[in-house]
Amino acid sequence: MADTTLPKALENLAVSKTKELKGTEKRDALIEIEKKYQQKWEDEHVFEVNAPSIDEFPLDSITPDELREKFPKFFGTIAYPYMNGRLHAGHAFSFSKIEFHAGYARMQGKRALFPLGYHCTGLPIKASADKLVKEVQMFGQNFERYKEEEEVVEAAPAPAAAKSAKDDLTKFNAKKGKAAAKTVKAKYQFQILNSVGIPLEEIHKFADPQYWLQFFPPACKQDLTKFGARIDWRRQFVTTDANPYYDAFVRWQMNRLKDLEKVKFGKRYTVYSIKDGQPCMDHDRSEGEGVLPQEYTALKLKVVEWAPKAAEALKGKIPEDASVFLVPATLRPETMYGQTCCFVGPALKYGVFKASEKEYFVITERAAKNMAFQGVFEKDFTIPEKAADLVGSDILGTVVNAPLSFHPEVRVLPMDTVLATKGTGVVTSVPSDSPDDYAMVTELAKKADFYGIKKEWAELEIHPIIQTPTSDLLAPYLVKKLKIASPKDAKQLLEAKELAYKEGFYQGVMKVGDFAGEKVEVAKPKVREQLIKAGLAFAYSEPENKVVSRSGDECTVALLDQWYIDYGEDSWRTVAFDYVENKDGKGLNTYSPDTQHAFKGVLNWLRQWACARTYGLGSKLPWDHSFLVESLSDSTVYMAYYTLVPWLHTDNFGRNKGKGNISAEQMTDDVWDYVFARTPLTDKLVQESGISKEVLQGMRRDFEYFYPLDLRVSGKDLIPNHLTFCLYNHIALFSREYWPKSIRANGHLQLNGEKMSKSTGNFMTLDDVVKKYGADAARVALADAGDGISDSNFVEDVADNTILRFHTNKEWIEETLKDQSLRTGELNDFQDAIFDNEMNALVAEAKKHYDETSYKLALKAGHYDFLNARDTYREACTAAGIPLHKDLVNKYIRLQALVLTPIAPHWADYIWQEVLGEKTSIQFALWPEVPPSIPALSAARDYVRTTSSNINSAEAAQLKKMAKGRQSDFDPKKPKKLTVFLTESFPAWQAKYIELLKEVWDVEANKSKVDDKELNGRIGKMGEMKKAMPFVQALKKRLAAGEAANTVLERKLAFDEKKTLLAMVPGLKRAAGLESIQILAVEEGSKVGKDLTNGGQEVEITNPVAEAALPGQPSFFFTNV
Repeated sequence: MADTTLPKALENLAVSKTKELKGTEKRDALIEIEKKYQQKWEDEHVFEVNAPSIDEFPLDSITPDELREKFPKFFGTIAYPYMNGRLHAGHAFSFSKIEFHAGYARMQGKRALFPLGYHCTGLPIKASADKLVKEVQMFGQNFERYKEEEEVVEAAPAPAAAKSAKDDLTKFNAKKGKAAAKTVKAKYQFQILNSVGIPLEEIHKFADPQYWLQFFPPACKQDLTKFGARIDWRRQFVTTDANPYYDAFVRWQMNRLKDLEKVKFGKRYTVYSIKDGQPCMDHDRSEGEGVLPQEYTALKLKVVEWAPKAAEALKGKIPEDASVFLVPATLRPETMYGQTCCFVGPALKYGVFKASEKEYFVITERAAKNMAFQGVFEKDFTIPEKAADLVGSDILGTVVNAPLSFHPEVRVLPMDTVLATKGTGVVTSVPSDSPDDYAMVTELAKKADFYGIKKEWAELEIHPIIQTPTSDLLAPYLVKKLKIASPKDAKQLLEAKELAYKEGFYQGVMKVGDFAGEKVEVAKPKVREQLIKAGLAFAYSEPENKVVSRSGDECTVALLDQWYIDYGEDSWRTVAFDYVENKDGKGLNTYSPDTQHAFKGVLNWLRQWACARTYGLGSKLPWDHSFLVESLSDSTVYMAYYTLVPWLHTDNFGRNKGKGNISAEQMTDDVWDYVFARTPLTDKLVQESGISKEVLQGMRRDFEYFYPLDLRVSGKDLIPNHLTFCLYNHIALFSREYWPKSIRANGHLQLNGEKMSKSTGNFMTLDDVVKKYGADAARVALADAGDGISDSNFVEDVADNTILRFHTNKEWIEETLKDQSLRTGELNDFQDAIFDNEMNALVAEAKKHYDETSYKLALKAGHYDFLNARDTYREACTAAGIPLHKDLVNKYIRLQALVLTPIAPHWADYIWQEVLGEKTSIQFALWPEVPPSIPALSAARDYVRTTSSNINSAEAAQLKKMAKGRQSDFDPKKPKKLTVFLTESFPAWQAKYIELLKEVWDVEANKSKVDDKELNGRIGKMGEMKKAMPFVQALKKRLAAGEAANTVLERKLAFDEKKTLLAMVPGLKRAAGLESIQILAVEEGSKVGKDLTNGGQEVEITNPVAEAALPGQPSFFFTNV
């Protein structure tokens, strides 16, 4: 048998920076519960959700809206995961958002459908399989010949594509995303697979791309089942033509888009891999996801006279009658009237490339590779012959023609900041409007000898060519204003460049040329067209940043004939934009302004998107089988497919027919049109399809009931492509009632405050997380990680602490229910009333946050605060010497299980069934109905906590003082007494601010009639700002919390402070270890108070602390006794 010992290089891949657990007994006990309930849920088909059948409600007897009103539903999905590896914690984070919402929707009495499929379309799987073919050849079937020092061998190039496929448009510039998620920093593909737990002796099977489709989907299902996902697994499937039903669905989609003239054919610039022989799209990239083609105007600056060194280097290498051009690429053709020189990088290497028999271009090799695939050279799709090499310094002093310039001939001068990785390596200089150029020519004129040039070459007159509100020589003006002394002042130059471009383009007016008097933004394309028609320039494009394909090829841009979807077409874009803007409240809910802003930004720039490719996995383009539908075009409306899967097939590959007993061939475009409510049912359709009327109507019922999609959850990196495509395609293919109702985008997930990365060891798969912490603890940590569009953080300590918290709470619940000493009868009006009221308030608060999909806050209210409320109640009862009340203990247990069900369903179901004795799963339970919280009791609770905290803090502060050697009359370590002062009257100075608040507060709307800025301004004019501001804010907070306006504004407390303080005495004595407590009621200006702890006896007030007391804010001091 072959040696399959893990090589040293592979061992290094397994190093982990994640937390190491010490004891696992509590975790293991919770995991056993989780396994038990996962099996019960599966056996009881808990998550299999169906629409009301046509037997119950015939299709035409009730409208879809009426049916959904009668039987509320929720349909939510996540972007189906790509099947080239195991799910990681980042996947789980996005999954958790829809998972929690689905759980909550069930508790609202909705039929909650959460399905999942598996995305297999595109290049990554095929490219990885092809790499393995070569690696098996190199190292043996079990990689036994691999040696650590072996060099990386790149995968063989894919078959060359004809001129067609796809362009990438993702200006959102997501740094992470599906592409990044598919990248592992390992030398070889077999190492990548081994790093996710696949044994070496199994890896050779992955050389067949179809094996990936067989292996990873079951692993995905297993991981999510162990996570406790509420997924209806009857609806799973793989994409590509491996599933003939899904293949038919994609064909329908593409055919209908073409019928609607949304799919078109034509030449387009696209990011292209020469090695792969086809366009390189977002999901085909290991680097550069979201990078687009950047289009330039390439100017032809004909050489008039070579510098001596260049002339010598070219002698005999090009025909004497040939024309040679330096070819700068510019984004501002309208400024070419102001050229005064041409820059090259002195240290850069240039080639003299043969463009045609009589023309040669001086450019970098990178630029030549780009131009070779853009119809620029005589032989297209062929890198041209290089006649000679030149170094930039050899070209200095060369005289070239400058098209359109006031100076017909200019010199080639040095610029150290010219990059070989941007443009052509040649830059034309317009110092009138480019701060960089002005700074450089000024520098050259000052230090001509240092740069090896003649001073006059850099001193050509700078002509004004564009008038802006600031100046007609904007660059010199900005350089002087920002005090830019040299080209090395990069920060100021960047600022100047941005200012110059914005003002010049948006507010500038041409002063010269054929388009003088026109706005720059109008003249720019006209000048470009004029230059190109005259043969003085041509269009040139390159990737705006570096792009590397999964085969390791640095990509270029090619001009290809392509099938593309015409996103951005005016009428289509307008509908999509209006739907996202949601002015009428009936459009798309994006849950956050940031997400809506991102969508609107993408809709403003997104244009044509190629939808076909020749290499990879996928469905064939219906009208041209030489192409495949690319991976971001077959995944835009598949949510509709989920609604029908049980009718079509029972396995991932469509090999076994579903309950409709339909073959894939029967699912014609006309059938899809009917079931997706695009056309009426006809006898002809029944006859031609061979599908019974009952089955057709049953499928349509399922679609009409579950659609529209209620919630789509995805990472924010998919807004620039998949999510926006989803909107566009739904708008094109479905009537408005079936467009997605909401999309929730989340940020990426950090692990323990750092970026997740396999190469650093800070990485966990979903399987790792669940094995390490169990499902519920993992889910709590994911809920705690965050909810916004910014990046969130999975903290392992949260998961670890949750294990202890759940286990301890479970034991407390079980033990407490056995306690025979629990009180019964009526609830008391202090400890019991406050706890009961607080639970009611927390249930309402948790509901609010679940409604808003704010799971971190829902977790806080429904778990952390619930535990704190219970512990406070226990402490209060213990201090008062009374047992807990049995009814409240039972209420706590019941409510705690229910409000935690969306996030921690295993623990909740255990408590529900095995502790409370309920007969059915908590997954079928409804959200608890509780009475509204009583503001007076809530205020009393806050008073108790705040007062207790202030007293404890004061004592702690005194201990710190003593620890530092500072003397005091009070020693907290000795027997002590606490004196508390309370008052029923507010200070006289507050009256005018009360009157102001009465004036500006809208009692009915329960909000201020003026904004904070105006209110604060009025407060400031009344004096006493420092103490008045917090006073007014405290009153506003009470009003906003629901206290009656007549109570707050009449300066009354919502609760009886005297009664509450007296009730607190046992707890305070216990918590602070006090010998005694004296509570004194005082009045402003009086030297006499009443001792409430001694029957109201009058006592003399001598301590100045008494003056600080306010209603609801007692003052106090300690003394030793």
